[in-house]
This record gives sequence, structure tokens and C-alpha cells, in this order.
Amino acid sequence: MNDSLADGAATNKNDSVSQSAEPKPSPTLTVEEPTDPYPFTSKQPSFVLRWLSYLVAIPLIALATAGFGCISLLAGLWDKSGRQQHAIARQWARTLLLISLSPVKIIGREKLQEHETAVYASNHLSYMDTPVLFAKLPFQFRILAKQSLWKVPFIGWYLNRSGQVPVDSQSPRSLVASLNRGVATVKQGLPLVLFPEGGRAATGQLQTMMSGCAYMAIKAQVPLVPLTLIGTYELLPIHVYALHPRPIFIVVGDPIPTVGLSTRDADTLTQRLYGSISTTYSQYSQNG
Repeated sequence: MNDSLADGAATNKNDSVSQSAEPKPSPTLTVEEPTDPYPFTSKQPSFVLRWLSYLVAIPLIALATAGFGCISLLAGLWDKSGRQQHAIARQWARTLLLISLSPVKIIGREKLQEHETAVYASNHLSYMDTPVLFAKLPFQFRILAKQSLWKVPFIGWYLNRSGQVPVDSQSPRSLVASLNRGVATVKQGLPLVLFPEGGRAATGQLQTMMSGCAYMAIKAQVPLVPLTLIGTYELLPIHVYALHPRPIFIVVGDPIPTVGLSTRDADTLTQRLYGSISTTYSQYSQNG
């Protein structure tokens, strides 16, 4: 149950495969960088908040993660579908949010009900992004994760038994095979949730997105749904190890249809996704 589990959802390798005439997802989508390289610099928590985090919150988070992790591994002995383990992960995530004193509100919840089976793509700001999504998305889903994590004790066991999708980016052939496993998961009726930026934003600014999420949505012929996280960067930005409690928002964008599209349209679809999340994040950040 680590934020890095979702970071393998995208890659920067060339996705073309010689044995197939069908276009494969391009590795990246180039977007114009902002003129100000640090537009969302996060304020450091106060002295009191830092020490409350070090002495109380962080130890409680570690304890909760270890405890729920052991429970999940035990459930994995009989839970082959991963549904019980997902429910345990949801309770873990809610516990972490309770410890962090950060309530979460979903804006546009009704859009989740329009197309429950879909590919959900979110911006990536913080280690707390994964708990926020697990705690509040009201349905079972699976994530994509770096295949190397399958070799890590406890984490790899959980990933394997809970039905998450490994991503092997060692070669273009293995990468496309990984994306197609994600497509198969969606076709079985399980939504996918991933971070197309591939890593946390160091400044809170939206980064270049990879087109793997668009590829999978098109191949499965399901909508690509933008999710914009607001506030997790301020709660716990990268390279900061103290919590700064605040309200968190998940803004659900309009589902982007993929019916009739081919994988040639993956970059265009990724551009629409980027535009939706970028516009929403700017709007709510300014209002906040």
C-alpha cells in the first residue's frame, strides 16, 4: 500500500512492436512547460505541526500501514479475487486520512456513476494521493504498478494476491504486453486507476503525461475519466516529512468517450486529459 505502487502506470520507452501493424501508444506527450518553474511552492508546516507529525502522526501511519498490511496478507490466503483486500486497503486509507486530520470531498461524484467501468487518470502530487483515492472512490478498482515491486517482501505479496497489474518496461514488447493486461482487467469489469505522469510533481505543477492510459481506454472502448486532486501537495509535498492538515478535494471531470477511436488517437486523447486536469487544478487552486 505505497504511493509508488501506482507510479508504474506510464513509461518513457518506445511502444512500437514490430509484430503488430496496429499503432502502439507513444511514450510521452510533450506539453508546454510553465514560464514560472515553481508556481505552487508549498509552505513548510509550522514548528508545532512538524513535531506533532514526527512524534505522533508518522508513527501512527507506520503502525496502521503495518497492521492493515498484515491483515491484507492474511486475507490473501483465501481472497483470490482481491475484493476483500481492496476493502482492507480502503479502511487503511481512511485511517491514514483520519490521522492526517484532512477531510476529503468528491466534487462531481455523479460522473463516477455514469461510467463505473472506465480508466481513471489522476494528477500525482503526494504520497497521500493513493490513500485519498482508495478511501473515497466508491467502487472496486485495480492499479498498475512497476513489476520490480513484485519482488519486494509484503508489498509484492499484496500486489500479487490482490490482482494488481504489473508493468514491465524492460522492452517495448513487454511494455505493450503489460498495457494489454490492463485492458483485459478493464474488460473483466474492473476499473483501472493510475497516474499518467509516472511520478509525483516536485512543485505541484502538472507534468508531462504518458499515453498508456489513453491506449488502454481506447483498446477497452471505455471512457477515460480525469480525476484532479486538490490539496494533497500542500498536505504532504515531495521531500517534506511533516503533515500540514487541510481539506482535500477530488474533482471528477467529464468522462472522455473513446468509442470509435483507434490507438492512433492516443496522443490526442492524452492532450484532452491533460487539458481537463490542468484547467481544473488551476481553477480550484486559485479559488482555494
